[in-house]
Amino acid sequence: MAPARARLLRGGGIAHRRRILDLGAGYGVVTGELVRRGGGMVVALDRELDALRQITTGYCAGGDALRLPFAKASFDLVFCQCVLLWVEDITAVVAEIHRTLQPGGVLVALEPDYGGLIEYPPEIATRDLWLAALRRAGAEPLIGRILPGLLAQQGFQVQTRLLDELTPPSPTRFEFLRTLPLTEEETAVLHHLAQLPTPPQVVHLPFMLVTAVR
Repeated sequence: MAPARARLLRGGGIAHRRRILDLGAGYGVVTGELVRRGGGMVVALDRELDALRQITTGYCAGGDALRLPFAKASFDLVFCQCVLLWVEDITAVVAEIHRTLQPGGVLVALEPDYGGLIEYPPEIATRDLWLAALRRAGAEPLIGRILPGLLAQQGFQVQTRLLDELTPPSPTRFEFLRTLPLTEEETAVLHHLAQLPTPPQVVHLPFMLVTAVR
């Protein structure tokens, strides 16, 4: 995701942004990149305080995306990657992002759409497993296609691109799926799929690359 993220951040004018929010920063995987690329202060926000303690760059704040602990117009860029997939009320979170962005500020978001998962040949397909397990875990697996419309309804000017690079499927792509709440039947299916030989395959998870200007 790094090359696509870099292009998206450049398009969002990150070098000229003075107050940046890394929304759902987790362990700060991208926080350092935002600090290097940005023109000012970076705040990493997450509700997992233990994760925030691992971040060594920028400023850290504990909080929930549903009720961001910041004043109106606090930031001129909000960044998130694979975060809105997990929020409980995406409409409320979009409203909070809008509230805390300055006029002319930008949301840069990279979010997946598991409903558009492309897999070939058919016998390697895991799309239904992903959809069921993510919903069981409280996620919205179709967030990629939902997000642009919600942002437009909130008054953002939205530009959406798709991640356009096809790469060979990762041999570890089932590891995350195994951490989700699977039924016994789904676990058996996944085990069977993992044992299949690996002839040439296509596995592509669509990512929506969103730039939304307030």
